[in-house]
Amino acid sequence: MGLEFTQYVDLAQVVLYMFWAFFAALILYLHRESKREGYPLLQEENRPGLSIVGFPGMPAPKTYKLFHGGEVTVPTPDGRADTRPLALARTAPWTGAPYVPTGDPMADGVGPGSWAERADHPDLTVEGEDKIVPLRIATEFHIEPNDPDPRGFPVLGADDVQAGVISDLWVDRAEFYFRYYEVKLNDGRSVLLPVTMARIEGKKRVKVRAILGSQFGGVPQLKSMDRITFLEEDKVAAYYGGGYLYATPSRQEPIV
Repeated sequence: MGLEFTQYVDLAQVVLYMFWAFFAALILYLHRESKREGYPLLQEENRPGLSIVGFPGMPAPKTYKLFHGGEVTVPTPDGRADTRPLALARTAPWTGAPYVPTGDPMADGVGPGSWAERADHPDLTVEGEDKIVPLRIATEFHIEPNDPDPRGFPVLGADDVQAGVISDLWVDRAEFYFRYYEVKLNDGRSVLLPVTMARIEGKKRVKVRAILGSQFGGVPQLKSMDRITFLEEDKVAAYYGGGYLYATPSRQEPIV
């Protein structure tokens, strides 16, 4: 019986079809799972009846237990929509028209300065400690002796105006590298500066091309200068990111 069956059925082809079916099901499963966050998509205000979910549909809610305590359920009925009022206006009445800022884009969190409403608590290491902290707290870390110690270096904006001096460095305890410079401004306040948006130049100074020297005062403040939350990280990075377009009017003009 077995020999007669194999004479009329190509087993290799059957296995191939089974693989195709499995792979198609896997793609549908992964695509559905990818809709746990961010869906349903926000609808255009002039087309309230439009459903932006697509195929396949939304997955059933699932609750995840977080490593450091608590839990989160996704998807949520409203898709955890960002309900902040946005200081933006359309340049034309039709759907898809570009938006322009209506207020201060450096402070309003729009365009390249946008930030997400992340959790307002610090990231933690596997040991339960704050992950990103200044060296005055993470005393087990130090600057490599062969590298420049920027503490005390003046910080200059894109216009070469000094905003303050580096007072400390913030280290990532899990990744073992410096994430932020702590800048003590001329007015005595302290703000954070992402290391990736600054450059140590030869004359013992730190140059920032994202914003002007006078704009450091607008960098979002932290609730505590000994720790930074997910939300504060997004806001700080967004402020400097927005400066690449909005720091000066000329940056919004065509290059040519």
